[in-house]
Amino acid sequence: MDGVVVRRVIPSDNSCLFNAVGYVMEHNKHKAQELRQVIAAAVSGDPTKYNEAFLGKSNIDYCAWILDSEKWGAACGGETMRITAYSHQILTVASRNVIYGPIDVKLGAIELSILADYYEREIAAYDIQTKRCDLYGQDKNYKERVMLIYDGLHYDALAMSPFEDAPEEFDQTIFQVRNGTIGAIERLALNLVKEAHRKRSYTDTSNFTLRCGVCQIGVVGQKEAVEHAQATGHVNFQEYR
Repeated sequence: MDGVVVRRVIPSDNSCLFNAVGYVMEHNKHKAQELRQVIAAAVSGDPTKYNEAFLGKSNIDYCAWILDSEKWGAACGGETMRITAYSHQILTVASRNVIYGPIDVKLGAIELSILADYYEREIAAYDIQTKRCDLYGQDKNYKERVMLIYDGLHYDALAMSPFEDAPEEFDQTIFQVRNGTIGAIERLALNLVKEAHRKRSYTDTSNFTLRCGVCQIGVVGQKEAVEHAQATGHVNFQEYR
């Protein structure tokens, strides 16, 4: 197959997941507010499925949270972070007032599942750290698939381009699914993911090292950060390597 799979960087503007989906589905990097509303409508419309145990917070609180454009979605980059424990299951990380959580499970799994159904296309989300591909909508017999890449905190879009550095206008982002696969494109995408993994272009949220900005104590991973925040009330941390 001619062409290469390329990573299209989505701005770190609190809405990377939504705008990455907007790009691969519609070549539009400015779909965040619309897609937030889609998710809120789906969640509020089925409170039995989307209950507090499922969401980690009440249905009402989740809908308010997902509609807030200040919540979610940029890379850490070693900036000062703010740690908040909603519960023992959920940790949110904020940098310059940007909320990232939940990050003890794959960020955005609920939302990607809803958006796969909204667009009636599979969404393949490649995880750089694990080199795993999580496929949303795979049980719905959708005929098309799009691809995202995830670094532990941030989503970018994947596209098929005729050559490296080709303009985005030439990108193909929607691929036909035949017998559960999109063919050679999967191999090209996985090769890109493996190379990003080799370069350690990801954030390991279970093992990243943080230093408390108040008492300077070092902690490792989200679990220790939450425990420290709960014990001391200290919520500002700096990532260091």
